Amino acid sequence: MKYKVHRFEINMANDQARLEQFLNSLEGEVVSIIPNIAKTTLFQIYGVTRKIDFLLIIEKKHKL
Repeated sequence: MKYKVHRFEINMANDQARLEQFLNSLEGEVVSIIPNIAKTTLFQIYGVTRKIDFLLIIEKKHKL
């Protein structure tokens, strides 16, 4: 089995359609989606708000 990891830069408020288009364009099977939660402001550090700045998408490639 071969896997590929994609880094998908995202603005969670605006990029739902772009994420959907990206996922539908993959040839393999999506195994996992891992969000990276950035802690950049004081409120985010204390857990009041959170910002996801990118997703790691793991794709299982089909054998040819």
